[in-house]
Amino acid sequence: MATSLNPGNVVACRSTSYVATLALSFLMVASIFCSNAEAAEVVDARGRQVETGPAKRIVTLGSDITEIAYALDAGNRIVAVDRGSKYPQAAAEKPNVGYRRKLSVEGLAALDPDLIIAAEDIGPAEAVDVLSSLTIPIVYVPEDNSRDGILRKIDLVAAVLDLKQPGTNLSRRVMETFDAAAKLTADIPEEKRRKVVFFHGLVRLTAAGSGTAADAIIRYAGGVNPMAEVVGYKAASEEKLIELAPDVILMMGDGKGGPTASEVFAVPALAATPAAKTKALLVLDGAYMIGFGPRTADAVRDLAKALYPEIAVGN
Repeated sequence: MATSLNPGNVVACRSTSYVATLALSFLMVASIFCSNAEAAEVVDARGRQVETGPAKRIVTLGSDITEIAYALDAGNRIVAVDRGSKYPQAAAEKPNVGYRRKLSVEGLAALDPDLIIAAEDIGPAEAVDVLSSLTIPIVYVPEDNSRDGILRKIDLVAAVLDLKQPGTNLSRRVMETFDAAAKLTADIPEEKRRKVVFFHGLVRLTAAGSGTAADAIIRYAGGVNPMAEVVGYKAASEEKLIELAPDVILMMGDGKGGPTASEVFAVPALAATPAAKTKALLVLDGAYMIGFGPRTADAVRDLAKALYPEIAVGN
């Protein structure tokens, strides 16, 4: 408003002062109406209608949510993230409030956010109860390990941030990239598809079954998950692994350059698998591989090419 007035041309008289006062009052009223117009109401993953308002201090809880917000160019509005949100680099430099399932409510509230956008599975339950008792609006984003699930996440986050057109553009790019990646292995015969088992770690050898993000990424990349006969994560015994006979072991990176093939196949239960004979180990960043956010299409492509090097030519 001040920049619309040229001090060199201001005449110190009552009439111009009165006009300026009226103009200032009009702009103030208009500003109030515009602010109210920015308030958005969305229906979140829990079926709740949430009025988010023109949020400027946002906490994102979930690597997929954080990545979507940054892809929508809203990173400047984020004041904190969960510990798993490490991409892009700017997100890793934000204050973090702990793992999304082991949140520090005190630290979160101290940041004075005006909106929390959270993965549906945040916790623990006591922390969620405390957050719900606060006046901070919370929007829960669905956990959906699918191509369409990513698009639904983008649509919801974009609506919350009042960035619907950028959201539409991002969804289009993600959809095109995802479909192109999934198409890479579409013509591979069933009998030639490689069996892939995903493990969280080597201590208990807990493998991913159906209904998990790891199972979904394996299928989209053209692999077969022999653990899909069980739901969720389940410990796999040596006898079971010999029976399943995985061709490839898939794991998340530990942030220290591992795990290495020598470490993995030194475990007796894995040493007897077909994967051990060729030291077939694939290691990907966790959020990149199973986050089911904007980069998941790239992870599908990378995993597909690693499983089937012959398709890499020309793609």
